[in-house]
Amino acid sequence: MKRIILLAITHGAAVAIGFAAGIYFLPILTAESAPDAAVLEQQAAQSQYSVELSRDLRGVDALHWGDGTISVSADTIAHQGELAPGPDYMVYLTKDFVEHEDEFEPIKSEAVRVGPVKSFDGFLLNIPEGVDIEEYSTVVVWCESFGEFITAAKYR
Repeated sequence: MKRIILLAITHGAAVAIGFAAGIYFLPILTAESAPDAAVLEQQAAQSQYSVELSRDLRGVDALHWGDGTISVSADTIAHQGELAPGPDYMVYLTKDFVEHEDEFEPIKSEAVRVGPVKSFDGFLLNIPEGVDIEEYSTVVVWCESFGEFITAAKYR
């Protein structure tokens, strides 16, 4: 009987570890290639705003972070750098700076959804038509699947 219980516990732990590893590694394996570095540099050079991402935000931890530069123009948002891998990342524009999910969730309905992040080593997104970046101040990267704050940058 002890052997059956021990086998159940060890097999259950192996399944749990495998499931967690799958959640972490699947987005890495299925991610699209980042835009060419020259394209990102060109977009950054043409941007109106450019700001560095920080790991010193309250919502950033070992699994949820971003490094690099976010560049914002009237037409695009470009990221040069890296994001922690994860599923279902979305970029939003907010009027107020947020640095944790408990600050973002109450204003999410007022935020503008820019688009999905398809690569973790740089991205380029078009600003939706009719959105004036001057009405907003912050770019937020958010994990829709788990309701997790990834990173944010105040550009103005």
